[in-house]
Amino acid sequence: MTKVEISFIAALALLSAFTVSAKETRLTEAAVAQLIIEESISSYHGNCPCPYNSARNGSRCGKRSAYNRAGGYSPLCFKEDVSKDMVQEYRERTKG
Repeated sequence: MTKVEISFIAALALLSAFTVSAKETRLTEAAVAQLIIEESISSYHGNCPCPYNSARNGSRCGKRSAYNRAGGYSPLCFKEDVSKDMVQEYRERTKG
């Protein structure tokens, strides 16, 4: 075998190993929930989607947050807000 053939085979084996490990990697339910929360918060147009966020003046949003206000936008702020169905839908949507 020539050096080129050996290099090609080595590269192919390495690529196969990465492909197999990529398929085996699956996000935990907690990690998916965190991604869903981040998506929800990033889609909010204001400064105070969640109680733990900061307002423009640097104070905590607390009860002024969209999460605590009745009606309107209701962002997902905590892992308890994310259902198993939401996690399943996210996995189907992203194939992850």
